[in-house]
Amino acid sequence: MITIITTSYNYAEYISQTIESVLAQTFSDWELIIVDDASSDNSVEIIKKYCDDKRIKLICHDKNKGLKNAIKTALKYAKGEWVTFVESDDTITSDALEKRLRTKADIVFNSVNLVGDEDWVKEVQKQVDKTEKELAKIEFPSNIFKKFDTKNPVLTLSSVMIKRKLLTEKLFDTKTDALFDWWLYINLAYKNDFDYIPEKLTNWRIHDNSYIKKTKRPRFQMANVSAYCNVFKQNPSINLFFFIIVCFIKMCFIRLKVYFISFVRLVKSVFGLKKRKSPLF
Repeated sequence: MITIITTSYNYAEYISQTIESVLAQTFSDWELIIVDDASSDNSVEIIKKYCDDKRIKLICHDKNKGLKNAIKTALKYAKGEWVTFVESDDTITSDALEKRLRTKADIVFNSVNLVGDEDWVKEVQKQVDKTEKELAKIEFPSNIFKKFDTKNPVLTLSSVMIKRKLLTEKLFDTKTDALFDWWLYINLAYKNDFDYIPEKLTNWRIHDNSYIKKTKRPRFQMANVSAYCNVFKQNPSINLFFFIIVCFIKMCFIRLKVYFISFVRLVKSVFGLKKRKSPLF
């Protein structure tokens, strides 16, 4: 069985499409656990319409607890050997589960199709294309622990499937909720191979109300360095120590670039100039 986890928060506009994409799967041995994180819109009412299907379970938080805590709640009820995620503004293709199950690793992710705001999609697609070219050079399954040094090559949580036995409580210790997935993958990658499916099995919706877009901007957090340090505490080695130092230096240079971009955007806003859309700003 595959446990599908969907965390829901004020995406009433999209949640039906998300659930319908799960119901359309060619692989039918699944359960869908939806955790509504105290939505203020009518998301819960929409979700309840689908709960006649006994494979779908709705759990409601009485207050907003954030992404990682919503996932932790869902995992308490999970029964599947595998756990996969479909965010409540995304969808998956009808053969997504079937194709992911062909993996030879305990963690698998796939390519994505971008949908949503055309301007956002245009900007994000550049990063997706670059990432996919880099992934094409790797022979999967592979250990990609060091590939997370300055960016996350796993494009969205909705593209991932993981053996449930790997999702232990300690993997949820990050304080960076918006970048929780980056932390998760690094901690998993140290001892586990990843597999990659170069097929667009996930429709990743890019829009102004995306979860990461709701965070305060400019925002810069070294979730990756923090994750590598967490791995080091459990597996100390000289090589890993120096890798973390190099990673930290790289991230400092990226931080300077981030602040420069923020300054340029500020100047443009002062002079009434059009600002280029970016997935980070």
